[in-house]
Order: sequence, then C-alpha cells, then structure tokens
Amino acid sequence: MKITFLGTRGYIDVRTKRHFRHTSTMISFKNKRVMIDCGEDWTDKVFKINPDAVVITHAHPDHAFGLKNGSPCPVYATKESWLVMQNFNIKEDLRKTLIPEKKVNICGLIFQTFPVIHSIRAPGVGYRITDGKNIIFCVHDLVAINNRKEALKNLKLYIGDGATITRPMVRKKDGQLFGHTTIQTQLTWCKKENIPMMIVTHCGTQIVAADGRAIRAKIDKLAKIRNVKVKVAYDGMEIEL
Repeated sequence: MKITFLGTRGYIDVRTKRHFRHTSTMISFKNKRVMIDCGEDWTDKVFKINPDAVVITHAHPDHAFGLKNGSPCPVYATKESWLVMQNFNIKEDLRKTLIPEKKVNICGLIFQTFPVIHSIRAPGVGYRITDGKNIIFCVHDLVAINNRKEALKNLKLYIGDGATITRPMVRKKDGQLFGHTTIQTQLTWCKKENIPMMIVTHCGTQIVAADGRAIRAKIDKLAKIRNVKVKVAYDGMEIEL
C-alpha cells in the first residue's frame, strides 16, 4: 500500500508550496488508485489524475465539490453526502452508496465506513482501510469517532485532522457538537489504542502560516510524551507500508 498526500490544506485562505491544495489522500494498491476526497481545488483536475475510484468523507466544498462537473470513475459516499451532491454532474452508474460499518471492496482494498462527529449539515465519516496486511484509518475532519475502539484497533497508521494543535475548535448547536478536535487529542487516541504512528493532514492556519520547524517541534513533543511517531504531511508526500 502506497499513500500519497495529493493535498494537505484545510478550508483556509492561506496557502504555501507545502500546503497548497485542498486535502486529498491517494491510496495505491496493485496498480489501482483510490482518491479520498476531491475538494474545489481539484475541479476538472480529477480527470487528469484519473483515479480508479473516489471516496468522499463528507460533502463540504473542500472535500467533495471538485466533483461538481463530473467524475472519471466510480464515486463512493454515504447517503447523507449524496443528498448534498445530488445535483453534481456524476453519472448514475458511477454513484455508489456506503453503509456505516459495512465493509466494501474498492479496487482490492477493504474499506469500512465509521461515522464521525464533525458537521451537522454535512455528516462525516472516516475509513478503516486494509490491504490484507496493513490496516490504516483515514479521517480528514472530526471532533470524535463513533465506535472509536472498533475503528482504531490494530492499526499500523492513523491519518488525522490537523486543523488545530492544542486548542479545540468545537461548538454546539441544539445539543450537537461540530468542528475539529486537536492533534493532541488524536495523539492520545493513538496512545490508548497502541497505534504507532499518526500523520497529520488537513492542516489549519496554525501549521500552514507558521514557522514550520517550530510547529513540527511542538507536535513532535506532544507525540513523544505519548510514545507515538508523528509526521505532518505536505502536498506530494509519499509513504509505503
């Protein structure tokens, strides 16, 4: 399994060479490529990338609206996301609906969908992904994971939300939470579930606009305390498992 971080920028105005395009993560396995999220920055570019499948975490502009003009391949999303994306120019036979916690084979990889708390209007999910040998979890935006223990058990790698480092960006409306939890909290989840490594993507202003070395040192310190390895992804970064 090869993981390529096509884009790593959150829904923010600032951008740099390292964090230029909206967050999108490509999983490659046996000559097939699955693109997780396709935000506005990827409009029409998705046809040049030409993945074998696109999987959507939630239907916010920076995660799904790159598909408004269509898709070159099957698109997998929950029914909640399809409600928002119903008028996108995606052919009916390319629209695939994911069911929470049900496993589905996408290009030889097993994807299992886990609902997360993030948005009220555009409910989100994260994906537990296995190639038969390696298991990872990929989530781009969240406050919390429903059924977290099941979602994160026996992972080799957790890919998570980099919107904020230590200060939660969480609000409440009509009793429902929405927003972003911290990198610090996600590293604590990794410690509790014995996950050896976290990669931070969907980077917020704290990461993108700041001095890179100082921010990485701060995140490294949080990870070291929890005995978890950590990397901050940048556009074009690749790793192999």
